[in-house]
Amino acid sequence: MTAGFMCLSRAASFKDKRECYSGPDNVAYVILPAFFKLLLKSRLLFKLFSRIYFAKGLYEYVITRTKYFDAVFTEALKHEFDQILIFGAGYDSRALRFSELNKGTSIFELDAPVTQKEKLKAYQSKKLVIPNNLVFIPIDFNREKLEDKIRQAGFTAGKQSLFLLEGITMYLSQNAIESTFRFISDVSGKGSMIVFDYIYGGVLRRENKYYGEKGMYKRVAKVGEEWTFALEENEAESFLSEYDFTVKDHRSSNELEDRYFRNSKGQIVGKVNGTHAIVTAIKN
Repeated sequence: MTAGFMCLSRAASFKDKRECYSGPDNVAYVILPAFFKLLLKSRLLFKLFSRIYFAKGLYEYVITRTKYFDAVFTEALKHEFDQILIFGAGYDSRALRFSELNKGTSIFELDAPVTQKEKLKAYQSKKLVIPNNLVFIPIDFNREKLEDKIRQAGFTAGKQSLFLLEGITMYLSQNAIESTFRFISDVSGKGSMIVFDYIYGGVLRRENKYYGEKGMYKRVAKVGEEWTFALEENEAESFLSEYDFTVKDHRSSNELEDRYFRNSKGQIVGKVNGTHAIVTAIKN
């Protein structure tokens, strides 16, 4: 459900012609089911749909996150990183959208078999060309070891790599977080990067101090995917240091809003949901 929701949001942004709202994910729109394409054709219907299913500022947050992660992804390609590993890839389309920038970086998409199967089916039905350097890794985390799966797929430890965890950390347990980040630390070479978003500890405690926070509780409850992990507002640096990573960039919702929703006249034209932040870090 979350993967489908993200695809719809990115497709909506691609068709949204408002300044700052227009997004880059043309693939999301191509693979979107016909019913939702009809929904996007009517601004009134989409606005009504958004009020029911989107928390305040969530659509804007997805737009900022997509653009932010795109920037980190293309930076890794331009610097010719050896590998990119995308956790819980869902309908991520960056391997297709930025294929012309790729000079030899191997891209691995890691996800549950059911989600990955649906994605491949959508690609095939739309006759989308899958790059030769893109490898799909279906994994059942309850039965299979991550290390074994990526090694069998051709991922090599110790190389300069980028790790993407988009919309992932908040759904993991503390143990899963520790094992995932320890794994990333162990297999990443010097100069590797990690980019992820997270929710604040106050959100889990339901302190209701962030813009759009109450609406996020309702949305999470609707899809039945409970949030379980968070970091405090000033905790990211110490958290990452435990895994030998140094923070390169750390953006709050207000900072994302200032970067991506300030128009040509200098005005803020969109309010971003305040429950999340995004971090990029480099391996020491």
